[in-house]
Parts: sequence; structure tokens; C-alpha cells
Amino acid sequence: MNFKLTEDQKALQDAVRRLVLDESSRQQLRGVIDGKASWDEPLWEKLKAFGSTGMIVPEAYDGSGLTMVELALTAEMLGYAGAAVPFLGHALATVAVIAGGDEAQKARWLPGLASGETLATVALSERNDAWDPCDWRLAPDGAHITGRKINVPHGQLADLFIVGLEGGQLAVVETGGGVSVEPMDGLDLTRPLSAVEFTQAEVTLLANGVEGATRLRDASLVLLAADAFGGAKRILEMARDYSLVRETFGAVLAQRQAVKHQLANMELETEPTRGLYWFSAYTFDKWVERSSHAAALAKAHAAEMFIASARLGTELHGGIGFTWDYDSQIWLKRAMFDFAWGGRPDRLFNRAADLAGW
Repeated sequence: MNFKLTEDQKALQDAVRRLVLDESSRQQLRGVIDGKASWDEPLWEKLKAFGSTGMIVPEAYDGSGLTMVELALTAEMLGYAGAAVPFLGHALATVAVIAGGDEAQKARWLPGLASGETLATVALSERNDAWDPCDWRLAPDGAHITGRKINVPHGQLADLFIVGLEGGQLAVVETGGGVSVEPMDGLDLTRPLSAVEFTQAEVTLLANGVEGATRLRDASLVLLAADAFGGAKRILEMARDYSLVRETFGAVLAQRQAVKHQLANMELETEPTRGLYWFSAYTFDKWVERSSHAAALAKAHAAEMFIASARLGTELHGGIGFTWDYDSQIWLKRAMFDFAWGGRPDRLFNRAADLAGW
């Protein structure tokens, strides 16, 4: 068995890396952090042109027909860059339509999602840490829904919402009459959250919504695990680079034994999660019966590792690490998002134990 990426996968990830880390990337990101823009629209346009929005859409619906592995490799690079784009919600909405829609529904929505002409997101939780299909309580009234969803990523940009309904069902709601969106307070400014109020909004149930909901949940955990790994690698590199130039008492920090040990521990905690998210992405397409277990473990471990590394990496910068002008805070807040969104690690570890029959 080959446990490495293919040459095509390596080339794809390198191409995404160059895309998100070009000369203008930090300036655009800081513009979002400083409130000059609500999201990085230029980068999103580049990602659309590159084909990231249609990466896992079947070729029959104008997509690239790639797998969750390629999508997760993209998510890793976006986490590494701290990219302020609506990738997470759009990718998950696309997965929902692929897994939950019938042929007519796929033909209706997937081409627009693949091109990025239609920007979508997911509206799942009705209260904090209520992400699983069994937690959803919003019920349709015929062809309409009335109720409220919270923690919706980039909800103010969306043209289309995938909504989680009672019984683990999924439905599609297009923006327009009966849909109002308001921003929520959040720490991660790269991925703003919204509350969405539906008032007799017209709804279309996905034909295979119950199956699609499970696939949507697993995909969210895979992509968040990949994002967390990428973010943790970035904060580790920032701490390493700072320790090589910051001098105290006549020597750089990297010469201090305590700092060396902390950086080594960060690397030892971070690197194994690469294999966890790779495996969870692989099982999503190739070993579906293991997908839920692998996804839960990957996200739980990666989220715990990311937030611990982000805290330690920030502390290794000393006082400057906690200032607004320094970039460490971007990844620390992103780690908090990855920790909470989609389910906290303790709940995911319990699910993995149940799935394993422990």
C-alpha cells in the first residue's frame, strides 16, 4: 500500500500553496483582520479560476471529478495561509448536494457550485455544539421552513444554504424572500459566522438527505482536521523563525534548551496528525464504512493539537505574540474555530469509541 501522495497530488498542493502565499496574500489577510474588508475576494476569485470550487464535483456536472484527498490538501494550504475565504461552507454544501441530491437536483445546482458562480454554505446548528444530524430540530411545514440557525460560515455571502432539518434530513434554501442573515460575534475573523432566520422560506428537500447528512458531517471533520494541521504547521514555523532571530542575554532564543524542547514537542505533536487527516480523507471515498470513525478521530486530535500549539507558539513570541499587529493571533483564533465548529473533541472521541464498539 502506498502511504504517500501521488505526484499529481503533490503538484496540486504546491500550486495551491503558490496561489495562497503570493506577494499580496498577507496584505489582503491583514486587510480583513483590520476591518478593511470582510473577506478576501481576490483570493477567492483565484481559487475559483484554479478550479477549487469544483474539485470534487463529478465531471458530468462540470467539475474536476477529484476526491476528498485533493480537497483536504487544499484545505490544509488554506489553513496554513489563514485564508479569509468561504471555502469551508461552500465545499460542505457541494458535498451535501453530491451525496444527498438526485440526478435532477445535481444537474440543477452542481454546475453553479462547481464554477463558483453560486456561492453556498451550510446552516446546521441551532445551539452551540449541536452539529450532528440527531441534534437538528428545525422541521419543514410543507414546502417551507420557519426557524433559526446559528454558526453559519460566511452566511452573508451565500446564494444558497444547505439546511439541516429534523430527522437528519437536508434541504436547499436559496436566498431571497423569507431569509434574513445577521452577523454573529466571533473570534476568527477569517471565517465569520452568521445567524440565519428563515420565515416561511421556500425549501427543497434533498432526495437522499439522510445519507447526505452523514457524508456532510464526515466531510466537515476531514476538512477541519486538514485546516488544523495546516494552521499548526504555520504557527510552528513562525515560532521557529522568531526564535532564530530574537536575542536575549547575548544569544538567540533557539539556543535555549527550554525553547528547543518546546519547539521539538510542537513538531512531534503536529506531524502525526498529517497521517490522521490523510487517512480520514482516503476513507471518505475508498473505505466508507470506516469514514465516520476516521473523521471523528482526525478532527478531535487535530483540533486539540492545533489549539495547544497555537497557544505555545504565541507564548514563545513573548509579549509581541499577543499584540494585534503581530500575526500569531490570526492562527490562535483560527485554532479556536477548528476546536469548536463541527463538534468539540471530547464529543468526537466519545463517538469514535462508540463506533469502535468500546
